[in-house]
Amino acid sequence: MDGAVAATPSLDPTSYTQEAVLVCTEAHLLKEGRWSGQVHGRDVVVFHHQGGCYTMDRICHHAGGPLEDGDIEDIAGHACIVCPWHKIKITLDTGESLYRAIDPATIKQRPPRTRWTSKGVKQRMHTAEVRDGNVYVTLSNTEQKVDSDYYYSEEYKKLVSASKRGTT
Repeated sequence: MDGAVAATPSLDPTSYTQEAVLVCTEAHLLKEGRWSGQVHGRDVVVFHHQGGCYTMDRICHHAGGPLEDGDIEDIAGHACIVCPWHKIKITLDTGESLYRAIDPATIKQRPPRTRWTSKGVKQRMHTAEVRDGNVYVTLSNTEQKVDSDYYYSEEYKKLVSASKRGTT
């Protein structure tokens, strides 16, 4: 029961079915703190953090890192998953990517102060719901493209295929 139900993948998020898919038990999610697998051909990860369930694309928007292996940290009051490859910080609730920027008001100070700033939503977010002791995921069907969509594009699939043939 802790495995995902895989279906035919679709590149266009607006064509994803709105059917919720049973991905694991609530007990499993509470014990492990996360679950990752495929839902309708999309790699997703579900995090349980401070009583909430957060679901997003499993592959980091920045360079394809495995978000399920990252640590959850508080960054400026936001719970964030930190990608284990390049330490990219992604908010669990919105999918925004956060970075430290120099505060322009302190540019002449040595050292200048920094502050956490959003790059905007970069990670596709999905919905997790707990019902009757089970966790269900529904994929996002918003038309707004985000950076993590690249890993489900024809361009990326061609790149992977070419690299497997040794023709990149």
